[in-house]
Amino acid sequence: MACEFFKHELDTVQQVKEEIEELREYVDRLEEHSHRRKLRLLEQGLTLFLSYAILAAVLGMLQFGYNTGVINAPEVNIENFMKDVYKDRYGEDISDDYVKRLYSVAVSIFAIGGMLGGFSGGIIANRFGRKGGLLLNNVLGIVGGCLMGFTKMAHSYEMLFFGRFIIGVNCGLNTSLVPMYISEIAPLNLRGGLGTVNQLAVTVGLLVSQVLGIEQILGTDEGWPVLLLLAICPAILQLLLLPVCPESPRYLLITKQWEEEARKALRRLRASNQVEEDIEEMRAEERAQQAESRISMTELICSPTLRAPLIIGVVMQLSQQLSGINAVFYYSTNLYTSSGLTEESAKFATIGIGSIMVVMTLVSIPLMDRTGRRTLHLYGLGGMFIFSIFITISFLIKEFFGYVQEMIDWMSYLSVVSTLFFVVFFAVGPGSIPWMITAELFSQGPRPAAMSIAVLVNWIANFVVGIGFPSMKTSLENYTFLPFSAFLAIFWIFTYKQVPETKNKTFEEILALFRHGNDRSSLRDSRLYGSMLNCVNALEGHIPPAESAALMVAEEKPHPDSFVFAAGSERSSDAPAQPERSPPPLPPPRFPNSGV
Repeated sequence: MACEFFKHELDTVQQVKEEIEELREYVDRLEEHSHRRKLRLLEQGLTLFLSYAILAAVLGMLQFGYNTGVINAPEVNIENFMKDVYKDRYGEDISDDYVKRLYSVAVSIFAIGGMLGGFSGGIIANRFGRKGGLLLNNVLGIVGGCLMGFTKMAHSYEMLFFGRFIIGVNCGLNTSLVPMYISEIAPLNLRGGLGTVNQLAVTVGLLVSQVLGIEQILGTDEGWPVLLLLAICPAILQLLLLPVCPESPRYLLITKQWEEEARKALRRLRASNQVEEDIEEMRAEERAQQAESRISMTELICSPTLRAPLIIGVVMQLSQQLSGINAVFYYSTNLYTSSGLTEESAKFATIGIGSIMVVMTLVSIPLMDRTGRRTLHLYGLGGMFIFSIFITISFLIKEFFGYVQEMIDWMSYLSVVSTLFFVVFFAVGPGSIPWMITAELFSQGPRPAAMSIAVLVNWIANFVVGIGFPSMKTSLENYTFLPFSAFLAIFWIFTYKQVPETKNKTFEEILALFRHGNDRSSLRDSRLYGSMLNCVNALEGHIPPAESAALMVAEEKPHPDSFVFAAGSERSSDAPAQPERSPPPLPPPRFPNSGV
């Protein structure tokens, strides 16, 4: 009797063991299928219609760049206008200090509007969609541009302030909506390069505003209102081009649950009917973050899983604004005249800044998906730190050797060259990566709330630099750039220790990184987690609930052999893609009916 009992127990154990082995084999096959799917996603290229959609969307970032730089060159003309208005109203001359404060308001109120727009970006994105929000936002762009353009005709500098505020709201919304839209329509292997197009549009806008702002074109007492009025052009152009583009497929599928519309959008963007890999990847992302669906800002801040990516997103935005770059954008003409250049030479040096930004952003586009976001950001911050020190040295030497004319001339050129290289390294990393990586670090549910918080922080820092730099320059004089040098050192250390690489990773895999922690020593475990999660998602609907529960246990306690497979899969991610276009269907596992 006892022998029969033990024999029955041994048979049961053997049967369970066979079931587990078969389950492992099935999970391995699904994992391999998931890996092949990722390889096919990495095959996707840039289509004509996708290029058109990117071009139409980034006009919003061109608007942002234009209005960031447009206030720089006509500083003297705008101050003269304010003096005339004040004298006509009050019958007395305005003091130089007061007119400088009024001009600082015109510069910084743009950032206050940007805070409001950036903070509202998530709400607008969820309510009207990414494309719908961009279209509605152009109304603000046209209104703000008209207010600024007719301010001289109305003989009111308050109208200039209000126009700058409205255009700031417009640009704040653009900085939230445009990166979100582009990251959601871009193929996996082009997401970095296409994300850099955001910054390219910003730099083109800056350059256009700087060129048009020189005295020979519109930098005159009569021409500066036209210069400000031209801000309506990107808004009108986007209103004409964007309606042809589809809404974000991720928004249609995950947020609105409109699968057929998402398929249609993907077919147009990919110029192919083979969009199942994209749909499957979106479905996997949706299942991975169902608990976080439609997450609010409060829930995002309180979520332990999302706290790490949120902190990284916020610090990355701060690394862009507190690097000192906006001090250069807003006040470069004044900086150059302080270093010994004539006013005309200073304006042409400012145009040089814009040109360098455009060229280096073009250079960084192919590097983004080849070198990686983290590496480029480290190079950018490190280079900016070095040349911020050189800027300070040039100011100090000019102070100590001010009586030697040859030394003054030499230091003027050193200051210009140092500033140009400062801008070069900004364009390499901190210029584009914070906008892009914030959208990449979050899945569909928390992404709008995360973008709103990150963009709000970006604009607050923008405002602080814009309003505080003139006072800081007065109090610190030759040491003005030292606080920025200290911030750059801190941000470099943070990036090196905390920021993960997101190159060629799906949103789901990035989410898995933070579930396991972003420490590089646990990276292999994170890769496995992403692979196992794909397998579990793919199994849903194919196996009974009992086996599905067993898979969830397998996900939490992976078999040691699967570590080898996961590592091998990651190593082969750069291998040539398989020629097949769609994976063979996987049969469901055939489990003996043992009751397990």
